[in-house]
Amino acid sequence: MKRSDLFFSAFLVPTDYIMLILSGVFVYFLRFTAFTSLRPVIYEIPFKQYFISVLSIALLWLGIFALAGLYNLGLKRRFSREVPKVFLACSMGIMLVVAFIFFEREYFSSRFIVLAAWVVSIIFVSVGRALVHIFELLLYKKGKNLEPVLILGQDETTKRIIDYLKNNPGAGYQILGNPKSFSSLQEKWSGRTAEVYQVIQTDSFLERSEVLKIIEFCQEHQIIFRYAADIFDFLASNVQMEEINGVPIITLGQTALCGWGKIAKRFIDLIGAFLILVFLAPLFLLLGIIIKIDSHGPVFVSLKRIGQKNRPFQLYKFRSMVPNAQKLKKELLKHNERKGPLFKMKNDPRITRFGRFLRKTSLDELPQLFNIIRGEMSLVGPRPHEPEEVVNYARHYKRLLAIKPGLTGLSQISGRSKLSFREEAKLDIYYIENWSLLFDLQIMLMTIPVILTAKNAS
Repeated sequence: MKRSDLFFSAFLVPTDYIMLILSGVFVYFLRFTAFTSLRPVIYEIPFKQYFISVLSIALLWLGIFALAGLYNLGLKRRFSREVPKVFLACSMGIMLVVAFIFFEREYFSSRFIVLAAWVVSIIFVSVGRALVHIFELLLYKKGKNLEPVLILGQDETTKRIIDYLKNNPGAGYQILGNPKSFSSLQEKWSGRTAEVYQVIQTDSFLERSEVLKIIEFCQEHQIIFRYAADIFDFLASNVQMEEINGVPIITLGQTALCGWGKIAKRFIDLIGAFLILVFLAPLFLLLGIIIKIDSHGPVFVSLKRIGQKNRPFQLYKFRSMVPNAQKLKKELLKHNERKGPLFKMKNDPRITRFGRFLRKTSLDELPQLFNIIRGEMSLVGPRPHEPEEVVNYARHYKRLLAIKPGLTGLSQISGRSKLSFREEAKLDIYYIENWSLLFDLQIMLMTIPVILTAKNAS
């Protein structure tokens, strides 16, 4: 999900809210000014009281709109598909208003306002969304906010889609190229994957094994993979479908962490990290003093790690090793006790006396809260790994780079240092593919006893 797409989807929320308020105000003045000659007012509602009610009802309706799927992310919005949803959501909203009036003891006689509010809200909300949609289309036609895409294939369906997208800039796609097979995709685009947002595989005659290679390539480079509906019937989960010029196109989901889930997780990360930092500020000071007393060197260390989409970042930790630990690591590689690309060594001589306590309790990782605030990490996610380790990853393990690394995670609470790299990766990939806010909460709660008991700590 591109930031621009996320912006337009998020922009619909205040747009809908404003249009709902305007529709409520419009209906009020319609009833108590324009229509008074047709039907005299028996009981006039004070505008201030009415307006406060409209503000509250509009907020309730936004929740109904969300449940109706009007703020769903992932596929391009189509106005023709939104109007029926607006109709149903407004109808449900007005039914709740009618039910409230029925059970409310306070007298309310204006059936006109209720009926007119239903019709006018549908019109106003639809007009507001149409204006947003028109503005987005204008950007597309000017070559802005387009999704860079590779169309993979060489059959008639491929030609049909390419011709349609080239002749219809309003569709919102920028065709970067037309690789004919996996080999041409890998040869021409391996070094340019940052330019590609998605790959649409339209050739139904490709071998299943080749399609699997294409999917693996896309997952390795965090590229969205989509395909024509008739080529991959055996993939039935985590998919979304739309059509381009009559051709069914299926989007193969990468992770649940997109759209509103991504926003919610980031919000929780920011609030959570800030509150923990404030609460633990005295502990930070105490640990810093002990580290300085225990050994020479800085309190904090900055280590290069690889984050989401293979982006390097500087990870912060309390220093638990001697200052020249990285240089000594090369000499100790022959003593690596762990299978896979990660280095682990029992009784590592580089660790200081107080550093052993920090590692056993995981307190050395607390400064990563600053990485979370900077947006480089999350409270929950895969363990961040070193650049030289990532280079040695098998292709399917690069799935670990699909999301931000975490301060804690499923692998960290499931054995930590006792896990093999393969077991750790399997757990982290499971987390990525099954993410939810509830899952994050469970992991954070399970982290507390793991830290307190120093269970399986390195």
